[in-house]
Amino acid sequence: MRISIYYRNEVNRARQPHAMHPASNAPSVVRPALLITGILLIAATLRAPITGIGPVLTLIQQAFGLGTAQAGFLTTLPLLAFALFSPLAPRIAARYGLERTLFGALGLTAAGIIMRSLGSASSLFVGTGLIGAGIAVGNVLLPSLVKRDFPQRIAGMTGAYAVTMAVAAALGSATAVPLAEAPGMSWQLALGAMLALPLVAMAAWIPQLAGHTLPPLNAAPTCQAAPVWRSALAWQVTLFIGLNSFLYYVLIGWLPSILTTAGYSATEAGSLHGLMQLASGVPGLFIAPVLRLFKDQRAVAAGTALLSIVSLLGLLLAPLWAIVWAPLFGFCAGAGIILALMFMGLRTRTAPQAAALSGMAQCIGYLLAACGPPLIGALHDVSGGWQLPLGVCAVLAIAMAVAGLGSGRAIQMPAPPDDHAPALGHDVTAP
Repeated sequence: MRISIYYRNEVNRARQPHAMHPASNAPSVVRPALLITGILLIAATLRAPITGIGPVLTLIQQAFGLGTAQAGFLTTLPLLAFALFSPLAPRIAARYGLERTLFGALGLTAAGIIMRSLGSASSLFVGTGLIGAGIAVGNVLLPSLVKRDFPQRIAGMTGAYAVTMAVAAALGSATAVPLAEAPGMSWQLALGAMLALPLVAMAAWIPQLAGHTLPPLNAAPTCQAAPVWRSALAWQVTLFIGLNSFLYYVLIGWLPSILTTAGYSATEAGSLHGLMQLASGVPGLFIAPVLRLFKDQRAVAAGTALLSIVSLLGLLLAPLWAIVWAPLFGFCAGAGIILALMFMGLRTRTAPQAAALSGMAQCIGYLLAACGPPLIGALHDVSGGWQLPLGVCAVLAIAMAVAGLGSGRAIQMPAPPDDHAPALGHDVTAP
């Protein structure tokens, strides 16, 4: 990551009226290093607290006597929170600044983790909803932060924090069952151990609060006036992230059950669940240089969706080869997530517009994704197996490929009529 690019951006922001920034004598290397560290630690909290519940879902069902649909709602609840709070995140950030809003989101996530682990059914659901609200704000605002501070390195920074999300989620899934079954432990303590993630991220983010940036006075109107809801390109990005998230959270919620039905033990299923999430971070290691080989992202977006069909059909027809299909699906889902996050920066002209598109795409996208776990769980109950649900998922992956062809075009949304700020990151083909 070129420090000079970031520093020039900081200088430009410092010239804006109504802006506050870290002390001018702060070392030019330390400041961006702290920012990048903070971004990566925030990213570590954006998946693990909700995906880690999948491997211990059976234990939770047994503890509270939950049915399949009720258990699936635990996976759906954070997605509903995503849909509810995603449109609000840009407005909150416009009022309080990106840095303070992200810090508050981390605090909300930490509070949710504590409440979820108290041991009652009511605190389980309320805490899960709070976690979803906190993560929703982080999901929406990190792409805007990257657009603002790293406009020429959107793909690289997005890939880096996607890798961090995947590694943290994989560790959470792989260790959930062993921790829950260890002497003196329980599923509550196993899920409560994830409290370390937001607490460490909050500590690392404190330096950003000391020099938090207030938005220009016209930031909120610009964000709200951005015509994202009337843009066909915005809807293509939204459909791409929505279908990718639908498929991803279906597998997050039900892969352990699919595998145990096929004969795997709970520990083996949890390990494969973690492997799937670990594989979702692999695209972040090389997606930036790969995209430089293409004039746009259409081939990569559509190809990712088509490869996910292979993995879903593999789980359907040859579940005993899940050691192949689980990481393949994770790889495809991870590439889809990275592309969707990149589209929020590459398809927009300014940071407020990126936040507006991010809020729209994640609101509608996660509302669609929220239908996934309960719908697939209901199909399982009706059909008596996982064949029909997996077949439906494969069909939806085809629709995702079509959306990828639209959202992967090297074009940008038009700037809002009242937006006179210079466009950032005009070169949409160069990550």
